[in-house]
Amino acid sequence: MSKVIHDPNLRIVFGVTLMAVMGVASITPAFPAIMEQFRLEPQDVGILITAFTLPGIVLTPLLGILADRLGRKVILVPSLLLFGLAGVAITLVRDFHLVVMLRVVQGVGATSLGLLNVTLIGDLFEPRRRPEAMGYNASVLSLGVATYPAIGGVLSGIAWYAPFYLPVLSVAVALVVAFRLELPAVVKNPNTAQYFRNTWKNMNRAPVWLLFAMNILMFVILYGTLLSFFPILMRQRYRAPEWQIGIYMSIFSVATAIVSSQLKRVTAVIGVRLQLVVSLVMYATGQALLPMVHNVWLLLVPVAIFGAGHGLLFPAIQTLLVGMAPMQERAVFMSINSMVLRVGQTLGPVLMGMLFVVGGLEWVYFGGALVSGLMLLLWLMFRVPRSVADRE
Repeated sequence: MSKVIHDPNLRIVFGVTLMAVMGVASITPAFPAIMEQFRLEPQDVGILITAFTLPGIVLTPLLGILADRLGRKVILVPSLLLFGLAGVAITLVRDFHLVVMLRVVQGVGATSLGLLNVTLIGDLFEPRRRPEAMGYNASVLSLGVATYPAIGGVLSGIAWYAPFYLPVLSVAVALVVAFRLELPAVVKNPNTAQYFRNTWKNMNRAPVWLLFAMNILMFVILYGTLLSFFPILMRQRYRAPEWQIGIYMSIFSVATAIVSSQLKRVTAVIGVRLQLVVSLVMYATGQALLPMVHNVWLLLVPVAIFGAGHGLLFPAIQTLLVGMAPMQERAVFMSINSMVLRVGQTLGPVLMGMLFVVGGLEWVYFGGALVSGLMLLLWLMFRVPRSVADRE
């Protein structure tokens, strides 16, 4: 049997994954430059994230249904094209309101990318091979999130709008998906009413809602404390230039990628339940330490701890959820998951911005640590059987 990593279809999925995380990770190092260009306050620049993620809350379930009923490529290819073209259009405008509007349009294109890359892995790989594929995909995602801030930091040093040229790469990915991606046939339920009943039956279970809730909280933390306010922390406390901000944000994702690539081994040794406990302890520890460190080099320690925790947490939750969804309803099932992720992504900058106004950066990171503790409490209160991840 060939190794999962050698599967050509998985490599195409990697391309989709890299586009799915580009829309935020590549521009956050430019936040200080954007603030200066448009004379924004720190709590205001997060609207560039909120505008991008907001369409997903409304459109994700619809796109999931259409992907189940019409086919994955029918939704994925136009989405990639819209994401790329709207992103490049931002480089042509100099009014902040137009930038925000184009971020909304770009967010429409990005909506299906995060849900369909995971859905495709569920379609392509049997349960026994799926955790390995999911771990590799999480590593690629993390490498993208690691690389984009560094690239975005360098580009934003040239011009605030330069990072918005990067999404043009999604046009090439769209062509590869259209002509090279080979997907298994999905047996569609011809009865639409039965399709919705089956979907609700599989989704309306306590373990599913628990994992949805944890996903919301995880992305409140990620998009609030890391992507929105970490660049501001480095600029205000250390006077760091954009390229240094990008490198430090990359350290988070490098730690995530290293740990995610070993997910199969970690799960085999400690099991999925303990894996999530460890990850959430690392989440809370990393965030609690961030505002307490006052040396720029020591700052790497909590960043790495935070990133390693994410490398355990994110792929484990996604693998559990994919295993709970039958193939013929998998896209809409994962679209609800993607929608709740968008809720967390959208709320994160807003909620942490409120904490920033009240108590400054310390409140942002201590608040994130408390949210991590809440996630840990939820996980300990409810039991998700390990075998549920193997459900087909």
